[in-house]
Amino acid sequence: MMKTVLSQIDRRRFIRSATGFALALPAFETFTYSAKAAATTVAKKRLACFYIPDGVPMPRKEDPAYQDWSWFPKGKDRDFKFTKCLDPLEPLRDDLTILGGLSHPAVRNVHGHSNADQFLTGADTGAAGDYHNSVSLDQVFAEQVGEHTRFNSLVMSTDGGTGSPRGAQTMSFNRSGRPIPAEHRPKLIFDRLFVSGSDDAAKRLAISESALDGLLLDAADLRRQLSKHDQGTLEDYLQSVRETEVRVEKAKRWINTPFPEVEAGHLKLDVTPEGPANYLRTMFELIYLAFKTDSTRTVTYQIGRENGVGASDYLARAVGLNLTHMLSHKGKEPGGWKNFGTYMRFLSEEYGRFASRLKSTPEIDGSGSMLDNTLLFIGSASSAFHTSRNYPLILTGGKNMGFKHGQYLKYGQGNEDNQVDAGINSAIGWSREASYEELPLSNLYLTMLQRLGVETESFAGSKKTLTEV
Repeated sequence: MMKTVLSQIDRRRFIRSATGFALALPAFETFTYSAKAAATTVAKKRLACFYIPDGVPMPRKEDPAYQDWSWFPKGKDRDFKFTKCLDPLEPLRDDLTILGGLSHPAVRNVHGHSNADQFLTGADTGAAGDYHNSVSLDQVFAEQVGEHTRFNSLVMSTDGGTGSPRGAQTMSFNRSGRPIPAEHRPKLIFDRLFVSGSDDAAKRLAISESALDGLLLDAADLRRQLSKHDQGTLEDYLQSVRETEVRVEKAKRWINTPFPEVEAGHLKLDVTPEGPANYLRTMFELIYLAFKTDSTRTVTYQIGRENGVGASDYLARAVGLNLTHMLSHKGKEPGGWKNFGTYMRFLSEEYGRFASRLKSTPEIDGSGSMLDNTLLFIGSASSAFHTSRNYPLILTGGKNMGFKHGQYLKYGQGNEDNQVDAGINSAIGWSREASYEELPLSNLYLTMLQRLGVETESFAGSKKTLTEV
């Protein structure tokens, strides 16, 4: 009789009864890899990116609110102190890096309301006219790791869908620069991750495959009848069809794999942004569960859309304030910077809660905590009053990828104290020429991709990395 070595049991194997019923094995700690196997196993790497709209509070030094409510920390390198905007992150100090002096060169003179589209792409999306975008950071990573999970990536936002050009409601863009629709309803996100479809799923997939085959065949005949311009339009359309074809093919491979079982009693899946604290907490919890069950290794979540459009503008009600976007316009009013900073503190608390959850969860293969193998990135494409420079950025986790944390890094020259654009709350500020220098944010993105294991020498025009992170 053959003896099975328990330490070699794949956690995806099943217990099968005499009736053929299959029950997926949980990840038993008893059956974790042996020390020898763990040493040769490549730990799963994950990426999650988050976007904050409307910039951050940046009062001037002479303002009484400066010490408590200016977003960027005081000090630099490893000698820095959080203000009240970020001090909920103090327990994670050694697991994160604050960055300033980085921005995307192509849009430094574009109003921040138009810049969420290019936050993860670095593309020259412009202020008006023709609109072109490029692939986002997350999707480059998803192309490499998506084959190992049921879902290539999980794209989320508070407002859902894609939005409009220069008014994105998604952070993710494919290789053609097209926006990938984001999901905003917690129940649908949960069902997609953990609830299997009906018994005729295989039949529906077969129908989809047949329809796609027919469509591509018809397109080949149509192409010969079109002008050169229309052929380009058709090719753009067919690219989306090919992407659908890839998704259908992947769904076929996973159709007989049981969905993971998770404890969901604590989730408030019917919550909406009108209950902002519970909504944000539920969205972060869904990301945690997606990573914990290895349903995907790539996530984006656009916490809010720019310019006060959509349901995300209600999130400030979590701290007893009104519309979120208006907080950025009222800094100089009595208590204005404190109000804006209080909302930022709320976001820090929820982001910190999520990161701490990852930190407290050990990897099943013994390679540290989930946070050690997960890279989190959160920030905005504008700083003071929609100024498209000096992006406020936080990089968290990924210690097993070689990231050095516990520091506040200032890049560029001429704005080390974050005062050039501080105190601005009018259009005059964002439109004036910069009097200081910054580095391309895509230098950081190239660094992130290489540490995540993507073999590339450039991203969004950058061929340099940041060795300090």
